[in-house]
Amino acid sequence: MSAVISEVLDDSIAQELGLNVGDKLLSINKEKPQDMIDYRYMMCSEDVEIEIERLNGDIEIFEIEKDFDDDLGVVFESAVFDKIKPCTNHCIFCFVDQQPEGLRKSLYIKDDDYRLSYLQGTYVTLTNLTTKDRERIEKLHLGPLYVSVHTTNPELRVKMLSNPKAAGILEDLKWLKKADIPVHAQIVLCPGYNDGKELERTLSDLEKFKSIIRSIAIVPVGITRFHKNELKTITRENALNVIKQVENFNAKVKKHLAMASDEFFLKADYPVPDKKYYSNFSQLEDGVGALRLLIDDFNGRKKKLPESVKTPLSLTFAVAKSAFNIFKDITAELNKIKNCRCEIILLDNLFFGENVTVAGLITGRDLINQVKNKNVKTLVIPSIMLRPFSNDFLDNVTVSQAEKELSCKIVVIKDIYSTKEIFNLVMKHKH
Repeated sequence: MSAVISEVLDDSIAQELGLNVGDKLLSINKEKPQDMIDYRYMMCSEDVEIEIERLNGDIEIFEIEKDFDDDLGVVFESAVFDKIKPCTNHCIFCFVDQQPEGLRKSLYIKDDDYRLSYLQGTYVTLTNLTTKDRERIEKLHLGPLYVSVHTTNPELRVKMLSNPKAAGILEDLKWLKKADIPVHAQIVLCPGYNDGKELERTLSDLEKFKSIIRSIAIVPVGITRFHKNELKTITRENALNVIKQVENFNAKVKKHLAMASDEFFLKADYPVPDKKYYSNFSQLEDGVGALRLLIDDFNGRKKKLPESVKTPLSLTFAVAKSAFNIFKDITAELNKIKNCRCEIILLDNLFFGENVTVAGLITGRDLINQVKNKNVKTLVIPSIMLRPFSNDFLDNVTVSQAEKELSCKIVVIKDIYSTKEIFNLVMKHKH
């Protein structure tokens, strides 16, 4: 891997220098950056020398005078420029191991890299940290880190992660506490393993580290039809128990520290909590609080919806089970507008199986097969269905390919936590 430029921002230093997509950043002041952490620190200077390798292999050196905190104005293909630290665990619930062949290559990468945790909020187990890694985390105070705790029972964690090094989670947390590194903790709940009394134990142990713990997200295990173990999906009873345990724990610590993910409330047919439950929505990417954001956002906008639109508008929302009830309410409100016809298509996950209910794991082929013959004019989908910064679905089907097969226009909603783009679609037809 290397620091390959994937985008040059307008009106930036990089654009002024003539840097292009595909060029590689080799060094800054004669030092090679390992990752975006190095890059940010190295660029903090008024005088910078950068070494660039062009697409044709030519090497060019640029001497730059800039303000101390000015950036080059580029986006790199990856936040890590050397080799990603691989996962050394074999978790019983690993989603990567539950996938068939033929999907895009990135889905088979099992990373456990503290740098990506710091930079992008991915979860790490801390089982593969070297002494040098720990020293760097301490020296640069790299936090918050998103840590996959799962359980604080050493023997159980070894069993769940299939790694003897997993037993040291409490020692790892003590080290992070001493270094004053903030942590967002994650617990993937597997019925029969780390639920019930084991969950009580884990929450109780984490309470001892509340000076550094910023949040605790509890999410249900995801099981595809390709899984080869004896894991069980959560039941309504499991979900209700977790919701209650979280409520009791938060009452005990007198703050909203732990949060059950949205799927628990859907499974339990339980009202989605109000926004104070989610504190600062710090674990949205783990499916914690997205439904509340959508509900509140639309409720704040619907009073501004017009009574009618001049140009007839027909929208069809393709949604996964996790967001179906919310979009039922949204489409009902939109259909009150004269000349506006909105429908909703519930997408089943035929590829991964019925237990997978999130939009981010819907394949392009599943979308096409369930939308075709529905006489759709404009299909609205969330960007989470696509690979970041691309128009490709999980199975490499493209948006343009789907449009061609469905004979319709596809609108991709980029902000999946807001209904602003939907509101704007309506308002464009008002006049």
